Amino acid sequence: MGLSGAANVKIHEYQGKQIFARYGVPIPKGYPAFTVDEAEANAKKLIEETRVPIVVVKAQIHAGGRGKGGGVKLAKSTEQARAVAQSILGMQLITHQTGPDGQKVRRLYVEQGLDIAREFYLGAVIDRDKRRIAFMASTEGGVEIEKVAEEMPEKILTIHIDPAVGLAAYQARKLAYGLGLQNYGKETVAKFTKTLHALHTLFVKEDCSLCEINPLIVTKTGDIVALDAKLNFDDNAEYRHPEWKDLADHDEEDPVELEAKAAGLSYVSLDGNIGCLVNGAGLAMATMDIIKHVGGDQGVAPANFLDVGGGANQEQVTKAFSMILRSPKVKAIFVNIFGGIMKCDVIASGVVAAAKGLGLSVPLVVRLEGTNVDLGRKILNDSGLAIQAASTMADGAAKIVAAVSASA
Repeated sequence: MGLSGAANVKIHEYQGKQIFARYGVPIPKGYPAFTVDEAEANAKKLIEETRVPIVVVKAQIHAGGRGKGGGVKLAKSTEQARAVAQSILGMQLITHQTGPDGQKVRRLYVEQGLDIAREFYLGAVIDRDKRRIAFMASTEGGVEIEKVAEEMPEKILTIHIDPAVGLAAYQARKLAYGLGLQNYGKETVAKFTKTLHALHTLFVKEDCSLCEINPLIVTKTGDIVALDAKLNFDDNAEYRHPEWKDLADHDEEDPVELEAKAAGLSYVSLDGNIGCLVNGAGLAMATMDIIKHVGGDQGVAPANFLDVGGGANQEQVTKAFSMILRSPKVKAIFVNIFGGIMKCDVIASGVVAAAKGLGLSVPLVVRLEGTNVDLGRKILNDSGLAIQAASTMADGAAKIVAAVSASA
């Protein structure tokens, strides 16, 4: 559900469940594994501890839909657990959230098997419109919530939490009864409401942007258990959480995005063919929108989100160019700068230095406006480079789309 709008720090399911346990959210017993031998040993340990000869071997990647992609499998013996682990570990797991290339599985989670009576969905996000935490629940557990929202919106129950009051008891009961948990007994309703309060506390204290359990289950003994854990954190709160560094898995992140973060730039890789270099997140999003609007019919789309910020220097601009050009998909670059704190002459100098230093061979369109714009334009005009100047953002979008279409 795209309600948050924040940049996210993602963690694995097993890490999310470790956090769940700290707050009293009930989870199955399980152990992470990085090798097939570890997975086999963990399966043996779980079977001995629980006296249930069934374990679940789960791929650990930063994406949902793992089960449908073949990344979650049951094993009915230690030997079978080893075979399953061998088939999952190292596979290129493709889900609806990974894209067509998929994600390589480098970690596993081996978990006890449970007798499931019913599956539900439970999630929490920040609703920016209402400025409150929204809890959503559905009887359609185990199904992508986006699909439920599109095909059966009436199946999603939602409550909004007043930050001055917190989660009220009647709200928790409203969700419990809306899910039909009273059919499993008063104890089950009480366990659900206790779990919901724990999740609310966790969401606030851990600075989450998303907390999702799909599925949340009721066992045949009436217990409530989080069978999954998807936690994303709002990276604006990173200064409050030094422990997040220990949870990071750089294998799951785009190496160019990591490089950009180290350089103080905001960068997100996309699938298009127009590299974008912009200052300001809002202007960067507007730039991507107008490129898509102008060039959508011609197969032209943004290749990245890149915000150099208000205080970028020449070195950072050069770094930004090098990151954009690392993608073989990039057929042209659009620089769109509105100079406030950021001075147009600094950007122009960086653009010229980068273009000359990197041997720029793709079309380049630059739109400058704001502080020191005349000096910036002079630097570009005197550079001797084949740079197309744009007078407005719309003019720049039209020129960059035309340049890509002409080269194609």
